Amino acid sequence: MQITDFELFAVPPRWLLLKLETDEGIVGWGEPIVQGRLETVRAAVTELIEAYLLGADPLRTEYHWRKLYQSGYFRGGPILMSALAGIDHALWDIKGRHYGAPVHELLGGHVRDKLLVYQWLGGDDPEDVAVAAREDRERGYRAFKFNFAREFRPIETPNAVDHAVERVAAIRDAVGGDALVGVDFHGRVSKPMAADLVERLEQFDLMFIDQPLLPEHDESFASIAERTTVPIATGERFYSRYDFKRLLVDDAVSILQPDVTHVGGISEMRKVASMAEAFDVSVVPHCPLGPIAFAASLQVGFSAQNVVLHEQDLDLHDPTSSQRLKILEDPETFQFEDGYLKRPTGSGLGIDIDEAYIRELAQTEVNWYNPVWHHEDGSVAEW
Repeated sequence: MQITDFELFAVPPRWLLLKLETDEGIVGWGEPIVQGRLETVRAAVTELIEAYLLGADPLRTEYHWRKLYQSGYFRGGPILMSALAGIDHALWDIKGRHYGAPVHELLGGHVRDKLLVYQWLGGDDPEDVAVAAREDRERGYRAFKFNFAREFRPIETPNAVDHAVERVAAIRDAVGGDALVGVDFHGRVSKPMAADLVERLEQFDLMFIDQPLLPEHDESFASIAERTTVPIATGERFYSRYDFKRLLVDDAVSILQPDVTHVGGISEMRKVASMAEAFDVSVVPHCPLGPIAFAASLQVGFSAQNVVLHEQDLDLHDPTSSQRLKILEDPETFQFEDGYLKRPTGSGLGIDIDEAYIRELAQTEVNWYNPVWHHEDGSVAEW
């Protein structure tokens, strides 16, 4: 079998989808994207496939990963690793379809029958967020994550801190003590503020605090972790096992949150999970993107013992109304019940793509960029 062709589709809201074709008619799909840098990733995917994959045997997933990674003297980083990730998704999809098995069975078999997923909560007003949390709890979700605050200055006022803490209190009260609640600082909080805030939030029995600092300050994660009983998490802006290595060696985190679209795909995410297991560190994959990325990430989730929870942003509780699931031939492919997602059993990534609908969507211009926020003095704030 040989790789013969590929196509890339930019579709709303901010996705780039890869279709990889073979001479035997087997097709694989992937989702290579850096949100806000779609065209840059498109160019990287095109360059990698045209230079190294056309005419190659798609079943050599590990070899191709090493070749695409090591072919550049300058390697790593969000663009190249995200391009590699989407290609890796598609190669595994082809491999699973060739052997008539879900990818997770090719990774050693499933270690669980269902996987807990969490719901992301938006909003700024504590009362509004609490209402949304109650509604999602009634829809069956048992785990939640939300951003701690919007623009947060390096030195913030007591009132601003109190307002952010009130949101945490409102959500914890709304979902009760039998639900998991995580808080994402999103790298918006400075180191001196973060150290104090994590202690203030201990009273809410959080499952984790995510990105208490920017990834540029990974040398300081350990000092934050030492000051709190709340598990510290990070990972969506780390791009390979080599980026995660220091966090594990320094005993700086309790939870890793790699993203299968940025960490080099299924191949590398599985290695990150195995490496974390050796340090008794859990994995909660980050995945706010489309069904292809979600399906790829689940393959690791169902084959790795230390994946304990998974993000979703697809409205799994109401698949027939979900706009994001419409790219699937069967929007009810992902079976959600009582907070859990049942193990997918289809070949490859376990999903079938409605290609005609994707081609229709691809006629729409996709021009999404990260918002650029500013503090009241006009300086740039972290988004």
